[in-house]
Parts: sequence; structure tokens; C-alpha cells
Amino acid sequence: MVRNDDLVIRAGEIGQYEYCARAWWLRRVLGYRSHNVEEMTAGAEEHSRHGRQVVSYHRWQRLAYLLLSLAAVVGLLLFWSLVRG
Repeated sequence: MVRNDDLVIRAGEIGQYEYCARAWWLRRVLGYRSHNVEEMTAGAEEHSRHGRQVVSYHRWQRLAYLLLSLAAVVGLLLFWSLVRG
């Protein structure tokens, strides 16, 4: 029986295939495992850390836009109150 996982080729696998089609075939078809598991684990952890930093950056950016918008509204209200006397 064919599993659904066997039918799906992930983006990372495409990169592996581009780098070395033979290595991709050995892993995907024959099930061989890489010898540099520690390096791959460290790389995956680094990607996760970077992903968390990107999410944090976008949250801070949204907060900055919100505060900037709030400051613009307050500035407009102050200007309007000064013009009206």
C-alpha cells in the first residue's frame, strides 16, 4: 500500500534534488540516511530560531505602525482643536 507521504515531494526535497539528484534518490527511494545528522539538526534549529526572529520583527513592525497611526490621529486632533480656537 502506498502512503500519502510517499506521494508528496516537499520543497526541501526539490532543493536536495537540485543539489545532488543521486543523494536525493538514495534517501527517497532506498531509504539511506545521511551521516551528517548533527549538522542537519543544528541547521534546522538555526532555521527555527531565524523564523522566530522574523515573526517577532513583524509583530514589532505592526506595533510601530499602530503607534505611528495613533500619534498621527492625536496630532490631527490637536491641530483641529488649535484651528477651531
